[in-house]
Amino acid sequence: MSDVKTRDKMVDVFIQAGIKQIFTFPGLGITWLAPAFYERRDEIQVILGRSEQSASIMAQAYGRIKDAPGVFMGQGPWAVTTGAFGCLEAFFSGTPMMFLACTSDYNGMGAYGVYQSMTGDYGAGDAKASISHLCKYSSLATRPDEAIFGMQMALKHCNTPRKGVGALIFRTDFVREDYPAVLKSTVYDTTNYLLYTPPSPNQEAMDKLAEMINQAKRPVVLAGFGARQAGAGEALFKLANEVGLGVVTSTNGKSIIDETSAVCAGTMGSFGGTKASHRLLAESDMVLILGASLGADYTRFRDPGMIRPGSQKLVQVDIDPRNASWVVPVDLPITGDCKDVVEYLLAKKLDSSNKEARMNWITKLKERNKYDEVRTFNNAPGKVHYADVYNALNRYMTADDLLVTDAGNNSIWCKHIIRCRYPNHYITPGGTGAMGWGAPAAVGVKFACPDKRVTMVAGDGGFMMTHDAVATAVQFNQPITFVVLNNSGLGMVRDNQLNNMVYCNFGYINFSEMARGMGAEAMQVDSSDTFMDALKASHDSNKVTVIEVALDPEARHGDATDMGSLF
Repeated sequence: MSDVKTRDKMVDVFIQAGIKQIFTFPGLGITWLAPAFYERRDEIQVILGRSEQSASIMAQAYGRIKDAPGVFMGQGPWAVTTGAFGCLEAFFSGTPMMFLACTSDYNGMGAYGVYQSMTGDYGAGDAKASISHLCKYSSLATRPDEAIFGMQMALKHCNTPRKGVGALIFRTDFVREDYPAVLKSTVYDTTNYLLYTPPSPNQEAMDKLAEMINQAKRPVVLAGFGARQAGAGEALFKLANEVGLGVVTSTNGKSIIDETSAVCAGTMGSFGGTKASHRLLAESDMVLILGASLGADYTRFRDPGMIRPGSQKLVQVDIDPRNASWVVPVDLPITGDCKDVVEYLLAKKLDSSNKEARMNWITKLKERNKYDEVRTFNNAPGKVHYADVYNALNRYMTADDLLVTDAGNNSIWCKHIIRCRYPNHYITPGGTGAMGWGAPAAVGVKFACPDKRVTMVAGDGGFMMTHDAVATAVQFNQPITFVVLNNSGLGMVRDNQLNNMVYCNFGYINFSEMARGMGAEAMQVDSSDTFMDALKASHDSNKVTVIEVALDPEARHGDATDMGSLF
């Protein structure tokens, strides 16, 4: 009898691939894998979440920050349902994530209608079919060599452009059995499977782009998550300041450069976008689109005055050739890494003779649209406005901070008010815009960046969905500050219903007491001053803390929404 089990070889794949941490809520086949992970616990850490939903979000957020595969493991039926939450965000935002689940078939009993089975047989669900539509690659393993190769391919595909989800579904029966001395297929080491050479942008096209920028009077860069993921921020900031390029960002591109700088006009978006960003783009005569999809949600639902093929010169850089000229036709598509393109332009030394005129235009436009104005609002007594929270965070955050937001009104106001001074310190579910993402994402972010102070902001509706993440943070000693904006309802639903507010109000939940029950510190605040004090105290304590903010229920996202005339 062999001392080596199939599960040992499966764990080997992760270690060969350099995976250091894995997120799970285990069951059946994953439970049978667990002993192999425990034996290698000095090499790879397993983080036990409190639900498949939270664990998958943690993995996705971890993968986004690391720009390397975040791994989620779960039992078949629950992994492909509630555990698909993280996969959905990875799919939409293009972040690397590996999904590992069993078919939950109880030692080959799947064909006989055994409960929880996901083999696709009679009386069973189909795990692979359930998750494949969110994946770049998915495979079903029925024997050990298929499992090893399937894991290798899932890790390979999820981390090559355009990044996304790689999945392996495995039959439960063989993982705890002896690893065969003779395999049907040859199994190789994982490392070289993961190697690839990224595509290089065409030099002729980049030279043409350089000339288009030189000739433009009012050139603007629209930077998306692809540019941020490529690490193009530093070079973009330098280029923009050298030649006078205005910079606006998509939601996921926010914080690619210092938003308080002279060249930046903030984040676009039908909800939460700045007036300056929309009008800078509308008044430009040339737009360089860097790793951005031009999705309708951040172009004010395809406002015809914002992006104008024919009257504006449009250049789109994307790692995937299919994405250029997808939403609107462009004059010049360039396939390649955004950072490579920006660094080439820097090295080429573009004409800076128009810099002064360009910067004057950007400055005056920002002044007209009050970009640098600190917005304040009157509140009900004993209540706090969204703007108060984010104005305080603007003053508080340093290069040591990362800000994670949930979806909903809290995210809209954050995008509208926050001016990120430091690179890549704003993290939000910009792919799905899904409530419940924020709290577990903050845990994944903290594991990825243990030296950073992590603050998460969510509404009470979204926080209630995945508040179990607080318990995970406590268990693994991850000092995160969770800010809960509590207005006892679904704020965005209320706003959209106007004066006919139904099915959107909740009873009051004392989140502070809930947090203490999970072992966290807790504070309640009812003013902007006490919020700042609580924020400082929470991070000074170096403990998991929940700050419950008494949010003004009359605060509306319409005040952070720009749908006015562009000209």
